[in-house]
Amino acid sequence: MKLFLRFCTIGILSLLSASLVYAFPRSLAVPGGVVIIDLPAKTIESVRFGDSLGAVVAAPSQSQGIVPIPLNTPPGAHSITLMFTDGTRELRQVVITAKEYPSQHITLKSNEAVSLSPENLARFEREKPKIQQAFSTWTPKEIVPASLFFTLPTPGRMSSPFGFRRFFNGEPRSPHSGIDIAAPQGTPVISAASGTVIRTGDYFFNGKSIFIDHGQGIITMYCHLHTIDVNPGDQVVRGEKIGTVGSTGRSTGPHLHFTVSIGNVRVDPLLFLSDTDLSAIGAKLEEGK
Repeated sequence: MKLFLRFCTIGILSLLSASLVYAFPRSLAVPGGVVIIDLPAKTIESVRFGDSLGAVVAAPSQSQGIVPIPLNTPPGAHSITLMFTDGTRELRQVVITAKEYPSQHITLKSNEAVSLSPENLARFEREKPKIQQAFSTWTPKEIVPASLFFTLPTPGRMSSPFGFRRFFNGEPRSPHSGIDIAAPQGTPVISAASGTVIRTGDYFFNGKSIFIDHGQGIITMYCHLHTIDVNPGDQVVRGEKIGTVGSTGRSTGPHLHFTVSIGNVRVDPLLFLSDTDLSAIGAKLEEGK
């Protein structure tokens, strides 16, 4: 009961923060960050950073572009390209600051999740395009600006931040593409913002997972769930229960892996959380180095 009340309190504070204070995520020009830019009055067709497609949000006072910065972006000057519906374009310069992400070494009891058997490798190869398809979803709909500051999807403690270079049983793997929030199995998981459930499934690495489309290429993913309480096609609202924390897939214990993706680029979810929620999970934002 105490956990439930704490969860409700966090959710209410998040909603108040999102609706009254924040309209957009924090802008942080580092690899894995997002850059928020003001857009001109002309009708925008797209906003791009290299091959990455950003989100365009028509706010009442000033339209904004939310531009994802891939983790492999080198530091230095880069261009953001604004494409207009009349065929013209405009270049904006942005300086990306280097950011050093720490490494993490994880020991798994079974080596099967590290060096995959032919059967498990085949399963992974079958699942990979389905996951990529979900992240590549682009729904050209407007988003309420306040929804771009997300509600914490579950109470708990951040056990692994975004961008960690992870080593499983000594073998290097891709950087961590989201944040992990440790919580007891069965803890409710809620939708971070309103949207449409576009995929659910049980995957070799991610376990039971849910993908939610929030429009303009913004996708959230919730992994390692114990239960999934929604179905593809369901419309969910911010704060709605979608499942429970579990330890399915490649997992060392009950936790929620939470990913934010824009234009098929994974970015730091902490940029989308209020100060209240950051404090609740024991997290803080680190600037570039």
